Amino acid sequence: MTPTLYVVATPIGNLEDMTPRAVRVLGEVDIIAAEDTRHSRGLLSHFNIKPKAPLVSCHKFNEQRRGELFLSALGEGKSIALISDAGTPCISDPGHRLVRMVRDAGFPVAAVCGASAVVAALSVSGFDVSRYTFVGFLPRGQGDIARCLSHTFPGVVVFYESPKRVEVALGVIGEVYPQAQVCVCNDISKKFERVYYGGVGDVAQELANNPHAAKGEYVCVVEVAEVPTLPQDSEISLEAQLVDIMVKHGGTLKDAVPILRDLRDDLRKKEIYDAMLRVKELL
Repeated sequence: MTPTLYVVATPIGNLEDMTPRAVRVLGEVDIIAAEDTRHSRGLLSHFNIKPKAPLVSCHKFNEQRRGELFLSALGEGKSIALISDAGTPCISDPGHRLVRMVRDAGFPVAAVCGASAVVAALSVSGFDVSRYTFVGFLPRGQGDIARCLSHTFPGVVVFYESPKRVEVALGVIGEVYPQAQVCVCNDISKKFERVYYGGVGDVAQELANNPHAAKGEYVCVVEVAEVPTLPQDSEISLEAQLVDIMVKHGGTLKDAVPILRDLRDDLRKKEIYDAMLRVKELL
């Protein structure tokens, strides 16, 4: 076996998704670099894979330091398999620093393809995903969520979310993009697997009514076909106009104020200031 770093995908839930090639490679390499060695021992045991050497931890806190060890092993003619806790390494999981180090050192890196939660969710969404934006995990602040997503629409965006925050994320999307269509995948290929389709408001309500909604992780696919232009008249609240400017321009609330002044020269400074305070309370 030529000294190579193999990036090996493992199941995201159902162990039947493990590929024969992944089993073979994990049994042939000299070192297995695992995000969590305790978790990976269970996987190897299930498939009766007996590694040639003990598993070596490789996670986001030690990846750079471990890289030197792995480069030395490759220099000695050994091969390495990189695995994460589930799915394809380096996709919102550790590994990209190690891959870059190995490539920069001139050693080959090979993908051992398999399960990916992102691709699984896209494949069942029913949206045209010939082009899409993957943003990993959304930021925590509601205003930050809106700004993050403002650069992706119109179009399709996919992101990961925890069960504790998925309703918050959908709530923000529903406020800013009430016309959004969503495909929300929960606990893919596991016990509580469920896929929600439809308008963002309807799906948010389904989640709220599901007693098992807090079980498992989420992958969310959101489609916004068209971002409407906000009419600039007195029927639209100043707060909505400020949020719309933040989303469209990707700036902060402070940045939105002078833009609103330029658009609405009929407003007094105090009206805009009061609206800005109300938006701050919401965000």
